[in-house]
Amino acid sequence: MQRVPLFMDELSRLLGRVTAGIRPEYIRLPIDGGPAVYRERVYCYELYHQMRLEWPDDGPFRLNGEVDKAGHPRLGPLGASRYKPDLLVHGPGNMGFNHAVIEVKSMMANATGIKKDLNTLRLFRRVVGYERSISLIYGEPPMDRVIERVNNAAVGLPELPHIEVWVHCGLGEPAEHLFSLGRP
Repeated sequence: MQRVPLFMDELSRLLGRVTAGIRPEYIRLPIDGGPAVYRERVYCYELYHQMRLEWPDDGPFRLNGEVDKAGHPRLGPLGASRYKPDLLVHGPGNMGFNHAVIEVKSMMANATGIKKDLNTLRLFRRVVGYERSISLIYGEPPMDRVIERVNNAAVGLPELPHIEVWVHCGLGEPAEHLFSLGRP
């Protein structure tokens, strides 16, 4: 199955390329009468939009945003039907084509939110069978505190699989795979 490793590289390049083009108003939402704020949904929707503009139509995978899994006949018994990852790269209708699950957080995310995302990534990788899991953190540097929060949130999560931690540090900069958690 050579197409999957090739697609992994393509997904990494695409993620870097499109994040470099995300405009400032999608990274920090301007507020009338106040300072601009990080809003995860705004960033995620723009990330999805930019990825879809370049998404190949001829491959086995599709990009979907926040798919509601309630009532899914296979995910219910696995305990995964109540989770809604930010982005899925999969073959809809074919659980054999579960490629990547992506969760997004701003650098302002608290430990509880980060732990929730890591648990979702863990579940979709270990139980649902996704090949790849990505935690994407965006915001302006420094990222030291949020990286520490990610590492602390990972402590105590059972059977932590390989989770890629990516950061998108700023305007015009591509997101980069900074480090990984867990084991392959």
